[in-house]
Amino acid sequence: MTTPENSPENLRRPRVFDPANPHLVAPPEPVAVSSEPIDSDDEQLAPRGRRPKLSLPTLAGVSKGVRFGAIFVSALVSLATLAATLSFLRFVSVALARDDWIGWTAAALLALAALSGLVLAGRELIGLLRLARLGRLRRDMDAALAAKDAVAEREGLTRLKALYAGRPDLRWPLDRFSAHERDIHDAGRLLALADRELMAPLDGEARKLVLRSAKRVSKVTALSPWAFISVGYVLIENIGLLRKLAALYGGRPGVLGSLRLAKLVVAHIVGTGGVALTDDLLGQFFGQDVLRRLSRRLGEGVFNGALTVRMGAAALDVIRPMPFIEAPPVRARDILKELWASEEKSATKGGA
Repeated sequence: MTTPENSPENLRRPRVFDPANPHLVAPPEPVAVSSEPIDSDDEQLAPRGRRPKLSLPTLAGVSKGVRFGAIFVSALVSLATLAATLSFLRFVSVALARDDWIGWTAAALLALAALSGLVLAGRELIGLLRLARLGRLRRDMDAALAAKDAVAEREGLTRLKALYAGRPDLRWPLDRFSAHERDIHDAGRLLALADRELMAPLDGEARKLVLRSAKRVSKVTALSPWAFISVGYVLIENIGLLRKLAALYGGRPGVLGSLRLAKLVVAHIVGTGGVALTDDLLGQFFGQDVLRRLSRRLGEGVFNGALTVRMGAAALDVIRPMPFIEAPPVRARDILKELWASEEKSATKGGA
């Protein structure tokens, strides 16, 4: 005989449970997740826990495919370049075909352009060769100094004197060095004498060049009304500084040589942590109180000038045909002191 479900015997009596009892927590049942996509109509009918887990899209999961936008822009640029080239060639061919003064003028201008292009290409090649010569001389000097090879030192110094033989500004240092080199026989001392007698005057002139460029960059940046003018001038001034420094030490590079030299200098700065060093030097010399008193434009000018100083100091390490031995090294810290003194004097006059 069965009792009805709502009978007093089948009714559940109240009980007391302890929430901390571990036996009352049932382990979660594993849910099989189907990898098949669920339609929007079936998604509302799917039970909770059985829906597939959605993953956020990442760059690794994005299909690269064909970039039609880049193809479109490249095709238009190539078409415009081809049209300009064909138009120029058609103009030249028509002008050369004429038997009057227009044809003769076009032929003369074309010959002049070809001759100028050959001269420019030759100058660029010679500039690259001169930079390579300075690099080889520096490597040979470092190797001779490390090995304490007196024969290699004299060979390197012979090449160094040949490099500076035609320089009027180095005539007296060369004579002074030639008068003392016969008395030196110890390895390493001859290079020290050359560093003190030949390189020290060039280092002093290089320091003046770096300081002048830094002052110009600082003033132009502080007075420029637009940022793109400041950036353009800083780039032009730094490239010009590198060319002057290379010409001072016997390099005289062209445009391509200057760009290659700039690449080497930037790599040297990054390798030695020069940008962080510039920040540290600025914080040490200027201080927070002084920076608060300076205007924003003047502060930008000082910072750009400091970067130019760091660029010039790094260029000396790359361009110099021999390492610093006894000559005082050209340090960015010392040039920054002079730059800061000059800017502080200018700011004081402006405020007065």
